[in-house]
Amino acid sequence: MLSIIDVERIRADFPILSRKVRNGKRLIYFDNAATTQKPRQVIDAIYNYYMNYNANIHRAVHQLSEEATEAYEGARSKVARFINAKDEEVVFVRNATEAINLVAYAWGRANIDAGDTIVVSEMEHHSNIVPWQLLAKEKGAKLHYIRIDYNADGGSSTSSSTINYSDDGSLIMDDLYDVISHAKVKLVAISHMSNVLGTINPVKEIVDICRDKGIRVLVDGAQSTPHMPIDVKDIDCDFFAFSAHKMLGPTGVGVLYAKRDILDAMDPFIGGGDMIREVHKHAASWNDLPWKFEAGTPNIADVIGFGAAIDYLNAIGMENVRAYEHQLTEYMLSRLMEVKGLRLYGSKEADRRGAVFSFNLADIHPHDLATILDEDGIAIRSGHHCAQPLMERLGVAATSRASLYIYNTREEIDRFIDSLERARLIFRVGG
Repeated sequence: MLSIIDVERIRADFPILSRKVRNGKRLIYFDNAATTQKPRQVIDAIYNYYMNYNANIHRAVHQLSEEATEAYEGARSKVARFINAKDEEVVFVRNATEAINLVAYAWGRANIDAGDTIVVSEMEHHSNIVPWQLLAKEKGAKLHYIRIDYNADGGSSTSSSTINYSDDGSLIMDDLYDVISHAKVKLVAISHMSNVLGTINPVKEIVDICRDKGIRVLVDGAQSTPHMPIDVKDIDCDFFAFSAHKMLGPTGVGVLYAKRDILDAMDPFIGGGDMIREVHKHAASWNDLPWKFEAGTPNIADVIGFGAAIDYLNAIGMENVRAYEHQLTEYMLSRLMEVKGLRLYGSKEADRRGAVFSFNLADIHPHDLATILDEDGIAIRSGHHCAQPLMERLGVAATSRASLYIYNTREEIDRFIDSLERARLIFRVGG
């Protein structure tokens, strides 16, 4: 199989990948759905800001401030082009969680009334559940869950046979049709890609269904934006949220995209400096978009670092990122099929999923399995992955999760499978 991208050249840009961890083993980082590693280019961009032009933005005419402002707003333009939006439609926040909360507070409290329905799905991250729970409780609204296609009795985790696939974990779209036909739905908030199942949801289709009913749609793009081309104009969603740290950028930076007319109509989320036009003793007026939603001194250095991450991904090409990860996904699926007693949650078709693999290995507790893999230098995630309603639907308390990115390789997958086999032997499970 020929690689779409020069993986070894890419790996050379990530200092942490040369690190030796447990027992002198070279690090294999399979926890990318939680956060990604950072290339030198991003680290250098942040370092350069602090070393050479550290200053506050928008508020001074001296050279350092002008340079900082240019770099900060330049990053906004890069993000806007990356998702095919306008600069004024890109609001910087701390993370996707804050972006969703901003919508819940600034849009939701003005538009959701008693008896209205907010629709989410069973596969949502807590960040796309809890804000709507709080809003529904406050406003007397209802929260409806689109079910996923899953059979909890689909097989035994202690089977001695090869991999046991559940149903594919896709949305039951009839649920969406049903609820919008019988309830007063104001908002559908849906993940583009599941952080547990890897399921890629048909968000454009969902938007098309909702548009005829005048229903707003928020897309949680935290897991999709790092891994595939995103065009918010083509999706035609009203809101789109994602985080820098899952796409080679620093922590503490997120993005809310919203259509301009919606942002214009929304009240500010946080009051303070830079989001104002004028302030008097008993009244204030607001700044232009997007600064109306960016109160106080922002995370200047990390926004600039995010701009460098966007540059890095653009140099590779998001079509190439998706194609390479598709290759890794096909290979991972084929190798997982060889592990006896392993149950994978989600689709076995690489075209329908991202490179996120949640599974249980016989009756080994996910935390125990993660510990064994850690001894082999392999970093995965174990737990409920901030998706407890989904865990309840799957009928498990937790899973192990391996998630890949552009710097991962087939050889690393082979070492991962070898480590799973070692764990199986240690615990004497799976036949």
